[in-house]
Amino acid sequence: MITLGYLIEPLLIKEIKGEINTEITGISYDSRDVKEGDLFVCIPGYKFDGHDYANDAVVKGAKALIVEEWLDVKTVTQVKVSNSREALAILAAQFYNCPSKDLNLIGVTGTNGKTTVTHLINSIYSASYDKTGLIGTVRYKIGDEEYPVKTTTPESFDLQQMMASMVKKAVRDCVIEVSSHAIKQKRILGCDFNICVFTNLTQDHLDYHPSMDDYRAAKGRLFSFLGLSHKKNNIPKASVINIDDESAQYMMEQSAVQVITYGIYNDADIMAKNIEIFPEGCQFDVESPWGNFNLNIKLTGRFSIYNALAAVSVALLEGFNPNFIKEVLEKVEKVPGRFEKVDAGQNFLVIVDYAHTSDSLENVLSTLKEFTPGRIGVVFGCGGDRDKEKRPLMGKVAASYGDKLFITSDNPRTEDPEEIIKDIKKGLGDETSFLIEPDRKKAISLAVEWAKEGDSLLIAGKGHETYQVFKDKTVNFDDREVAWEEIVRQK
Repeated sequence: MITLGYLIEPLLIKEIKGEINTEITGISYDSRDVKEGDLFVCIPGYKFDGHDYANDAVVKGAKALIVEEWLDVKTVTQVKVSNSREALAILAAQFYNCPSKDLNLIGVTGTNGKTTVTHLINSIYSASYDKTGLIGTVRYKIGDEEYPVKTTTPESFDLQQMMASMVKKAVRDCVIEVSSHAIKQKRILGCDFNICVFTNLTQDHLDYHPSMDDYRAAKGRLFSFLGLSHKKNNIPKASVINIDDESAQYMMEQSAVQVITYGIYNDADIMAKNIEIFPEGCQFDVESPWGNFNLNIKLTGRFSIYNALAAVSVALLEGFNPNFIKEVLEKVEKVPGRFEKVDAGQNFLVIVDYAHTSDSLENVLSTLKEFTPGRIGVVFGCGGDRDKEKRPLMGKVAASYGDKLFITSDNPRTEDPEEIIKDIKKGLGDETSFLIEPDRKKAISLAVEWAKEGDSLLIAGKGHETYQVFKDKTVNFDDREVAWEEIVRQK
């Protein structure tokens, strides 16, 4: 039996009103999900405040409340704390007996590349041991079972619950994409990481972070979360840092453990040399303290080399044989929605990519530029209710590489698509050739109609997503399916 008293042992408590010997059978932070016997944690959110729904939670069976201010609820115990969101993470870890201590936990953070890096790391571990865990933007995986994705990094209770399920199912290795939101909101408190990876830092999420300094600080905090113990289960902990990024030194300074660096240009522990980039992939030599070897991967672009180096660095640190790493990574065909080709027999190249920042858009377009004999078309928009400052920057990048822009809607959410497009247009030059079509399906259709033999067409922004979010509805929409259907229809 788990009692409220046991659960709140690790908390710094201001005051308690009521009995703490109450049995608690679960924890919830959304009143709609409360079950009989739950401890309900009242979290002040950005749109809603959990304190306003405490009575609903009690009616549904909550036996106790975690609060930041006393509520007029006399039938259940209230535990007052300074920060209920922080308390939720600690309570979740306590409830599930700190499952991360029994996992080889690897966290990956950065603006771009998180999904690909976690996918590659998981591929290496899966080839060695079939039961692995993966938590990120594209999928949640526990062993051979997959679950719907809510957010890149789940809320703390959901995260601890998933890790507990992994331990129960004999999963040994878990790779997590760690977003800046999750770090700042302390969703990863109670997670005992073995290795943390930094990919890069470019402008994004300034709708949430007040400045780039705040955004960088959030990312850096992950490396301090590695703790002051230099090892876990007698295995050394480490930070893996992209030395070529401008924020590398900052991240290294935040690290509480030893650091391994990777890169292409600056001197690093693990480096890519003799690079060759082709439309169908990349070839390069890996030089490392654990040995040198050649990699010929099916993912293209310089950004893919960085992503592969990050995964290689983790695998080498963990003791994998270089030949085994090579064998696994060279078999990886694609990562969903990341430079993913759409081939319906057309004589031009169509790429769908999740690129939704100016930096990621430039990475993809510069790669296309290297091997496109004809013109480049770009279908893109920007998400509503998100960082508005990056919209003209994305417009500027698209205009600098694209011969024709098809400016459309991404996920407009509560914003007017036309207003979002106006922001994008601010970054376009006078000579930019562009067409505005807010209907994304029509924009893709027009782009396919425009493309000729030898051209490349990039459909950017949504990648793996299978939906489009509007103010009053969410509809099924997959760029890959729409592009394929349009190519077939127009043949």
